[in-house]
Amino acid sequence: MPEPTRLVADVDTGIDDALALLYLLASPDAEIVAVLSTAGNVPVQQVTTNNLAWLQVCGRPDIEVAVGSEAPLVAPLMTTEDTHGPRGVGYADLPAPGRGPSGRSAAEAWVELTRAHPGELVGLVTGPLTNLALAVRLDPELPHRLRRLVVMGGAFNYPGNTTPTSEWNVAVDPEAAKAVFDAFSAVEPGRRPIVCSLDTTESIAMRPEHLRRLAETAGSVPAEILSPDDPRGLRSEASHPVVRYLSDALRFYMEFHRDQDQGFLAHVHDPFAAAVALGAVPVTTRPATVDVELDGRLTRGTTVADWSGMWGRQPNAEIVVATDPPLFFDHLVERVGAHLAALSRTHV
Repeated sequence: MPEPTRLVADVDTGIDDALALLYLLASPDAEIVAVLSTAGNVPVQQVTTNNLAWLQVCGRPDIEVAVGSEAPLVAPLMTTEDTHGPRGVGYADLPAPGRGPSGRSAAEAWVELTRAHPGELVGLVTGPLTNLALAVRLDPELPHRLRRLVVMGGAFNYPGNTTPTSEWNVAVDPEAAKAVFDAFSAVEPGRRPIVCSLDTTESIAMRPEHLRRLAETAGSVPAEILSPDDPRGLRSEASHPVVRYLSDALRFYMEFHRDQDQGFLAHVHDPFAAAVALGAVPVTTRPATVDVELDGRLTRGTTVADWSGMWGRQPNAEIVVATDPPLFFDHLVERVGAHLAALSRTHV
């Protein structure tokens, strides 16, 4: 087998961030070098607790977890407990982690890891870009040391999910997003950041059938069947504890989407971005120059893509414009389910 992709995962865990971490842990072609916590879906201390707990229940307490900034660069922190639950993990009742985070900040980890492994690491950011922006302030050469950067964020030819035009991760810290896109404008074309925006990720709609198949592949019993007719907050009775945690988290997420008239489903943006980081799913990308609106009274936090060079600036991103959602879910279900089956024979 080829060498696994070595990743730095910067997350604001978050239900779909948790599934992204589980997917990466299940992937033989991935090696998580560190998990960096950023404030976003919930405050950064809760994100850190979630990261430590997910790694623990998945049998990987050896992976470093570093704490990031408590607030965006300029704006006060927005959080979204209505979407992800008061602790960021829906109805899941994760055990308290048996360890704490590392002694360095997330920004320091970005800098030090890329210095120790120049040209080797792929950065995956599924939350606000605060930590990476702070790291670039510390070391402007950092973009040239990353092998690639994959970002879940933005909305281009698509409505926003936080304001009419802005996506959550960018809306939380627009200054950080702009700083990162500006900093990465200097990298060579083959290493431009890959952006997984709402235009594509909202087609990644996880449904109860996907969870049922995943649990079945994991060997969990009884059948894991979530229904929109279930009482709100019904808890899983899965025999596999990680399936149980995942199901309780996803039920909350599906109920939220139903309450928003989007159906009993979950847009799992972040596992898709993780699969893109591994090159594990087919995608079509299109180069563009991306910038972020900071001053607009109605449009602050909007990502703007110049597709045709009107600004006279070189492209600084590759935006994912197409993929194959059914193929992605087949891949996710098989990979995570098989990993959980193996985990139950060793750690669970």
